Amino acid sequence: MNNKSEPPSSSSSTSSSFLIGKNSRGNWVVQDQRGLRGGLFLDRAGALKFAKSENGKNPQHVIMVPGLLELDLSHTPRKIRPSQLSVAGAQTTLQRVA
Repeated sequence: MNNKSEPPSSSSSTSSSFLIGKNSRGNWVVQDQRGLRGGLFLDRAGALKFAKSENGKNPQHVIMVPGLLELDLSHTPRKIRPSQLSVAGAQTTLQRVA
């Protein structure tokens, strides 16, 4: 049997969750929660395609972030708490994208 499925481009064997949102300039931002991979995109579709391809096509590991998300690839692991994700001071929740 010939399996032609493509592995994720990351050298890590575990899937990483990816955050997707817009930055202060209106660009779509994708960043893994470890702060190691990500990028800027012109549209939501491109951002989703990148996130899914980088995490092994696991849509359950793609999280939409309400409010602003600035790209930070400083290699500092990130832990996102719900209190950090607020819009105009209102508590919001993360939304998984299938």
